[in-house]
Amino acid sequence: MTRKTTQFRNLLNSDRLEFILEAHNGISAKIVEEAGFKGIWGSGLSLSAQYGVRDNNEASWTQVLDMLEFMSDATTIPILLDGDTGYGNFNNMQRLVRKLEQRDIAAVCIEDKLFPKTNSFIKGTAQPLADIEEFCGKIKAGKDAQGDDDFSIVARVEAFIAGWGLKEAMRRAEAYRKAGADAILMHSALSVPDEILAFKKEWGDRLPVVIVPTKYYATPTDQFREAGISIAIWANHMIRTAIASMQKNAATLMAEESLMAIEDSIAPVKEIFRLQGAAELQEAEKRYLPKRGKAVRAVILAASRGKELGELTEKRPKAMVPVSGQPLLAHVVDGYNSVGVKDITVVRGYAKETVNLSNIDYADNDNFESTGELASLSCALKSLASEDAGKELVVSYGDVLFKKHILQLLLESHADFSIVVDTNWSESVNKGRFADYVQCSRPYGRDAFGQEISLTEMSEHLPEKRTHGEWTGFLKVSSDHRLLLDKLVESLTAANPDARMSDLLNALVANGERVRVIYTTGYWLDIDTLEDVVLAGNLF
Repeated sequence: MTRKTTQFRNLLNSDRLEFILEAHNGISAKIVEEAGFKGIWGSGLSLSAQYGVRDNNEASWTQVLDMLEFMSDATTIPILLDGDTGYGNFNNMQRLVRKLEQRDIAAVCIEDKLFPKTNSFIKGTAQPLADIEEFCGKIKAGKDAQGDDDFSIVARVEAFIAGWGLKEAMRRAEAYRKAGADAILMHSALSVPDEILAFKKEWGDRLPVVIVPTKYYATPTDQFREAGISIAIWANHMIRTAIASMQKNAATLMAEESLMAIEDSIAPVKEIFRLQGAAELQEAEKRYLPKRGKAVRAVILAASRGKELGELTEKRPKAMVPVSGQPLLAHVVDGYNSVGVKDITVVRGYAKETVNLSNIDYADNDNFESTGELASLSCALKSLASEDAGKELVVSYGDVLFKKHILQLLLESHADFSIVVDTNWSESVNKGRFADYVQCSRPYGRDAFGQEISLTEMSEHLPEKRTHGEWTGFLKVSSDHRLLLDKLVESLTAANPDARMSDLLNALVANGERVRVIYTTGYWLDIDTLEDVVLAGNLF
C-alpha cells in the first residue's frame, strides 16, 4: 500500500481539486474514509471540542497526539494535522514532526500566529501574527527533522484574518515557500472568496494552495477548480453534525422519557460494532485462542407475542418486555454468554423490528401467527451457515430465565439428545399453568444417581401418576445428530405447521432415539403472567 505521506503528497500535486474532511476521533475518521474521502483534516477546533475545551491550546499537544494515533490506526488514508502554531518554538516543532511520523501522520499545517493560539474566527483582526523570520525557522526546523521525504508541512497564512491585506499575504507566503513549506493554506474570514481568489491569481503555481471555505461556503465549488486550488478542507463539519444530532436527541429523550422516540433515527448498536471491527476480532479469536469446550450454537425461539401480558406486548413481543432495565431476551442471552455460548440465533416473529439486540444472529418466522414452535425452529435451522453443522445445538425459549448451572449440566451431557426436567412439576399444576409434563424411564430419587434416565413421553395432559417432571424448554442435540434433527423437523412441520417442540421430542422417542433426561429442581422461570414479570424483576 502507498505510504500515507506519499498519498497526501499526491493530493497536493494532483491536477484536479481534491477534498479532505474533518475528523476528531477514531470512529469519525473511519466514517470519513468510508465516505470516500482521500484524506482527513485533524482539526484543532474539533479535537479541542471533543475534549470539551477551548481552541486555545488548552488540550495539550500530547493529548492531540494520543487521539491522532487512534485516528491513524483506524484508517488507511492520510491525515493532515491542524498543528496550530507548532506548540512552541522551532525545538517543539522538530519534536512534533518526529512524533507525527511515528504515528504515521502524513502532514502538519502550522499557522503564523503566536502561542497559545486563538481560533481565527474569534476577533481575528485583533490577533497578532508571528515574526516572519521566526516562523520560517519553524518551517526549516520541521523539514530538517522529518525522516520521510514525502512528509509535508503546510504553512497557513493568517494575513487576511488579521486584516493585513494581499501584499502582506504574498510577502509571507513567499517567505514560507523559500523556507521549505510544501504548500500554502490561505485563510479568510469573509463570506465571499474574493481574498482567496485574488491571492491565487497573484501567486500562480509557486506552491499548491489549500483553502478552508468555512465562511464562504456558498461559493460554487467550480470556482475553486477554475482558480487551480489544490485541496479544499471541509474543516469542522463532522463535529458540528454530531453536536446538532446529540443536542436534538438529548432534548427529545428528556421530553419524551422513552427510547422509542429516537430509536428509528439513530445508528443501531451493531453499526458501532462494525465500525469498531468487532467481526475481525471474532475471526481472530477463532485463529488464535485455544478451543475451550465444545462448539455450540444456541437457538432461542422468540416469535410469539405473549398476549397474556396485555399492554406490555402491544407493540413488542414478550421476549422484549423490560425486566430490570433490559429486555427479557437480553437476560436470556446473558445466561448463554455466561457459560461461553456466543453463537446465538434468535427467531423473531411478532413486531420483529423491535427485536434488535446486538452481536447475535436472527432468523424470521413471518408466518408466526399461523405456525407453531417447530416452524420457528425450522426457520432457524435453514438460516444457519454450513460451519454450524459441526456444532452442538441448544434450543430454548426467549421467555425462560434460568440459572447458569442448568445450562452447564446440559452442555456436559454426551448424549445425542438431552433435555432438562424440573422435578417440582406440581407447582405448575397448582397454579393452573400450561406445561409440558414428562414421563421418564425412572423418577427422580436417590437411586437415580449415576443412572442414565431417558424420556418416555411428553404431554400437557399427562396423568399425575405417570408424571415425573416438567420440561424446562431446554433441548441439546449433538453435532452427529443435527442432520437427523433437520429432517425430522422438516417432516413434522410439513405434516402439521402448528407442531410444537413436544411433538418433536415424542417423535424422537417413537423413532427409537434415546432422549436423556437431566433432573433439576427449580432455578428457572417461565414468564407467563404479569406476576412473573414482577418476580423476574425482583430476581435481578
